[in-house]
Amino acid sequence: MTSPLPRLPRLPPLPWLSARDRLADAARRLFLDRQARFWLRALDPLLDPSGLRARVRRVVEETADVRTFVLEPGPGWRGHRAGQHTTIEVPIDGVLTRRCYSISRAPGALAITVKRVPGGRVSGWLHDHLHAGAVIGLSPAAGDFVLPEPLPPRPLFLTAGSGITPALAMLEELARRDALGGATLVHHARSREDVIARGWLEGLAREHAGFRLVPLLDDAPDGPPGFEPQRFRALVPDFAERATFLCGPPGLMTRVEALYASAGASGRLRRERFVAARPAVSAPSAAARVRLARSGQTVTLEGPGSLLEQLERAGVRPEHGCRMGICLSCRCEKLAGVTRDHDTGATSEEPEPIRLCVSTACSDLELDL
Repeated sequence: MTSPLPRLPRLPPLPWLSARDRLADAARRLFLDRQARFWLRALDPLLDPSGLRARVRRVVEETADVRTFVLEPGPGWRGHRAGQHTTIEVPIDGVLTRRCYSISRAPGALAITVKRVPGGRVSGWLHDHLHAGAVIGLSPAAGDFVLPEPLPPRPLFLTAGSGITPALAMLEELARRDALGGATLVHHARSREDVIARGWLEGLAREHAGFRLVPLLDDAPDGPPGFEPQRFRALVPDFAERATFLCGPPGLMTRVEALYASAGASGRLRRERFVAARPAVSAPSAAARVRLARSGQTVTLEGPGSLLEQLERAGVRPEHGCRMGICLSCRCEKLAGVTRDHDTGATSEEPEPIRLCVSTACSDLELDL
């Protein structure tokens, strides 16, 4: 009988061979990942795994200076609630530029409605260059300017100009849920031709007997232009008892907030601001120095404006979007120093995230940039 061969001891793995194999595997994965991204983008830009995208399906001319861009989001889009906003990303002069816009359609559809701002870099580019078939970057929906649950019985929407855009989504949502009865929209515009989505709103008023549409036009001969508290009280005597959704330019919002405060109804007022107060630093003698922790660079902040504007003047290019404190693209960690948030009025000495576009320095700072 033949004896079995002795079992040979297992040789230890060769370190150099294992490292080489791992390196080769990583290289293969990187190559395949890049190849996959390339072919996915070639097949359909909406499938690009590097970020969320949307295709422009249709462009609607609402008024002489307002357009609605109807979008088809990519598969990563998780939906939105009526009243929320998104940040888009478009290439302007070779630079990816972000701006925040309210979504003007109810869940199930996606659109942004953009007013051309005189001298506005992004709004002008969108009006002049963004066409059906184009693909843009898109952020997940965000914001808490939304309809509460359960729905309020007699909601009041108080808007002006392009501030109507989140209200359009909310009104569409209420109509879909057969809950538009008792709702009122008081909207300020320069003229009838400047009312965004005028035809759709008038059709909504015809189809829903309980919905009240009140356009207040600056060129009307029977009333003063803009928001006038006494006229508003006469139009909506029970305003202090209604859940109110306010969006418009700063002047309108300030006057409405004062009216609601005088009526003891501030708690019923929900706000969405499109324009934040522009922060201003102290005199140049109070200029602050900022250390940028990631680069090790130190810069001096000079001149008026927010931290974002001052950093840009110093040659630093922080990520940013809306420049109004809404989209949070410019939020970064403050590691040391004192800042003031001009949106909330709060002064902070603790390390915490700050929004560069609505903050100013009250001392020397260290930022995680």
